[in-house]
Amino acid sequence: MPLYCSRFMVAPCTRTLGVVPDHSSRVFRRCWRKLWHPVRLYTGSVTSSPDSEFRNSEMLTQSGKPFHTPVMVKEVLKFLDIKPGQVVLDLTFGAGGHSKAILQSVPSVTVVAADRDPTAFQMAQRLAEEYTGQVKPVLGRFSELNNLLPALGLGPGGVDAALLDAGCSSMQMDSAERGFSLSKDGPLDMRMDGDRYPDMPCAADVVNALDQQALASVLAAYGEERHTRKIAAAIAQARSIYPIGRTLQLASIVAGAFPVSALYARRDRLQRPSHVATKTFQALRIFVNDELNELHAGLRVAQTLLRPKGRLCVLTFHSLEDRLTKRFLRGEDLSAPPRRSLRQRAKARLELEGEEHEEEEENEEEEKGRESKYWVSLKKVIKPSEEEVQENPRARSAKLRTAVKR
Repeated sequence: MPLYCSRFMVAPCTRTLGVVPDHSSRVFRRCWRKLWHPVRLYTGSVTSSPDSEFRNSEMLTQSGKPFHTPVMVKEVLKFLDIKPGQVVLDLTFGAGGHSKAILQSVPSVTVVAADRDPTAFQMAQRLAEEYTGQVKPVLGRFSELNNLLPALGLGPGGVDAALLDAGCSSMQMDSAERGFSLSKDGPLDMRMDGDRYPDMPCAADVVNALDQQALASVLAAYGEERHTRKIAAAIAQARSIYPIGRTLQLASIVAGAFPVSALYARRDRLQRPSHVATKTFQALRIFVNDELNELHAGLRVAQTLLRPKGRLCVLTFHSLEDRLTKRFLRGEDLSAPPRRSLRQRAKARLELEGEEHEEEEENEEEEKGRESKYWVSLKKVIKPSEEEVQENPRARSAKLRTAVKR
């Protein structure tokens, strides 16, 4: 069965942030017409069912080690300001950390728990059994919710507060079978939907089928990787010998494109060594799951369903998600290239003149004049405290943006 799907492959480049060069859509179309293998390219498959993953999660919880720690729970509860009896839309239920905190802190609240991951959906069903009549599980992507939520009686203005926690959950990252982690060997899958869409290309399809130029564009756009050509060339050379189908196989190929001294030369925000393939894995995950278009769809769902004065909290974990959210809340046209700040324009001018320019921290005060007709921001971007980052290192890159619907 052919894997070509022009909308899936081209849409992230043309409809979100304009982050891929203009020629890329033609490149993607050409590459996916030339797919050389009619079946899945990864060795192995996602053999774990939602039941088995849920049992694994239960075992981790019973052992006293939480399998997922929600980020900035106190801040989310504060800014959502939920009252008893209200309806809350959790667009990314995940392991249910935020939803459980809402249910425990606010009496008689109704939580609509949506997620595209079948494992998360099953966990939401279990929570619905615990909180009878208060939790309504929904299985679907953001782009599918407009067709799914009316069945629950939710229409425009039917929600009092909404939460969107973008990115990957810990239970996805920690499951080798899902193929998200570069530190655990598993099939190179990365599909957040699991096996719900068997024809949906996985990460192995991308690295084996896209030509070298298109692959470099994906890494640059969605991983903000600087060494795209070097990595794409290494992948192209490796796959010419044997198809790439495992996570550690890909991590090793990317590492082989760099000298040994550079393998862990990069540092994360906690100044810990970071593998050189980290951004490559991020780029593939975002591309495979169409995450930026889906995030935009989720924000539009929240905008439609929230009542006037309803509150929205959005948690993001990398600059692409945060940039898109910020522009959406300002009412900018996301199909147009992002506006450059005064700092960015001044830097470009100085670079053209050949002068040195020290990079300064972006000043968001200059953006105050941009107001949306739909949203009023409650506060500037909020980051986790140092104590939270020490307890939960995966929170280090989190940013929280909050707004009230006009």
